[in-house]
Amino acid sequence: MQTAISAIFVFLLVILLHELGHFAVAKMVGIKVNEFAIGMGPTIFKTKKGETKYSLRALPIGGYVSMEGEDENSNDPRSFNKAPVLSRMGVIVAGAFMNFVLAIIVLSIVSFNIGVQTTIVEDTTKNSPAEISGILSGDKISAINGVNIDSWEDIINEISSKSNKEEIKISILRNKEKLDITMIPTVEDGRTVIGIKPKTDKSIGLAIKGGFEKTGVFLNSMFDFVKMVFKGEVSTKDLSGPVGVINVVGEASKMGFTNLLLILGFISVNLGFFNLLPIPALDGSRLVFLFIELIRGKPINPEKENLVHMVGFFLLIGLMIVVTYRDLIRINIF
Repeated sequence: MQTAISAIFVFLLVILLHELGHFAVAKMVGIKVNEFAIGMGPTIFKTKKGETKYSLRALPIGGYVSMEGEDENSNDPRSFNKAPVLSRMGVIVAGAFMNFVLAIIVLSIVSFNIGVQTTIVEDTTKNSPAEISGILSGDKISAINGVNIDSWEDIINEISSKSNKEEIKISILRNKEKLDITMIPTVEDGRTVIGIKPKTDKSIGLAIKGGFEKTGVFLNSMFDFVKMVFKGEVSTKDLSGPVGVINVVGEASKMGFTNLLLILGFISVNLGFFNLLPIPALDGSRLVFLFIELIRGKPINPEKENLVHMVGFFLLIGLMIVVTYRDLIRINIF
């Protein structure tokens, strides 16, 4: 029950904000919205306000904003296809933008709850390179091998990029005095480390900064994933569909609300990023067609564009079936 409630909470919130982005900008630029729906399948609840029908549907696995003339020709002057190209592009981008906003908000809450790791040393591990070389509690790391340090993530990245046989120079501030300390890192659990623990701090400002930083880290991981796809280093075994995501959400919920928010932030970044990829049937593909229209001064034949989106849709459904099957095997549901 906890897994189901947590999964519904995550899916509904991520989808609601995504579709709300499309909806809000469409209304803002004057495009007629016929329906704003959360969920898919049979309608549980519906109401109409003005020209727009609002509905809640049975399956919390999607949602949509139905705009006049979006997928068909319409002579209505307020239809999607009659709006200026830049207005339509704004409507398409708004969904992913709201996912990034949601991620920043929830990851800021996470950062405030757990505290933000600073560049100040809280403690050193016994007999570690840091302790042996003389780093003390309270030292503030300002640079590593001449590279300026602004966050704990910077420290991790700089140290992990070195080998355990390579001497590194740590620049620190101790009682307003700058010191340079050299050491050779060691390897623990496959990671290059020097044996320091960061001091954590809590404040609204640091929490917001942490929200942006964590969102950036997740975005970088998405770009790395795409690079791996092009290098052939990823297969369907490495992907997860709704079943896999629900399983991860369920495990996170058991570890507390903060962990659930962390997964929510990751999923929101994931949805926003992949929706902007130029894959047929996704928002990114629609942006490509709109960009071509902006350059050409006239739209692509709607029938050809719809054919591309339809083919892409069926390919995505096929991939989803394969990934879901692998998810079911992975969690031993059979």
